[in-house]
Amino acid sequence: MDIWDIAGWAGATIVVVSLLQHRVLRFRVLNLVGCAVLLVFAVGLEIWPLVGLNALFVLVNAWFVVRLVQEMNDSAAFEVFPVQHDDSYLAHVLDVHAADIARFQPDFDPSTLGQTSGCTIFLVQKADETVGVVVLEIQGDTAEVRLDYVTPKYRDFAPGEFVWRRSGMLATKGVRHVITSPRMVNAYYGNVGFRREGESWVLDA
Repeated sequence: MDIWDIAGWAGATIVVVSLLQHRVLRFRVLNLVGCAVLLVFAVGLEIWPLVGLNALFVLVNAWFVVRLVQEMNDSAAFEVFPVQHDDSYLAHVLDVHAADIARFQPDFDPSTLGQTSGCTIFLVQKADETVGVVVLEIQGDTAEVRLDYVTPKYRDFAPGEFVWRRSGMLATKGVRHVITSPRMVNAYYGNVGFRREGESWVLDA
């Protein structure tokens, strides 16, 4: 097997792996890399139709990557909407993502929503797509995070920065302190201004 065979197989493998990604940004980046490798492969063997095709794919993917990276820090890309605990669409979202939610926050039980007066729920949206769900238990000016879930597609977009820092969600409820559940898996809070206290993360809004 010569170097061109290796390049061809490597590029094809990366493209296939990209198609298995749930995260849209990761898909675009991997697809861009795979198509770039196949472009070099095609140029080396002077397969001009394949050169043109992969050059086009590289340009298209590069355009999407730039656009997606810009949206990551665009506060206008996301919106936060309060919903009631018995909202039918909320129930649908929680049911569809139940297994994934349990993997990252095993102590969350949707059947307990609305059992206390402080239960406050928000849907995080990007246009007509649901990005995630935030469930808070608010007592006075302190909110305990019962659920902070982001769908796989949007985990590369860091919506937590928007939710906790720029959405105004906390201010509308008079919240000045936020504490997370100690059982959250792979918590990202250190990247958005929370500080570690014991097994939880705390934010002073």
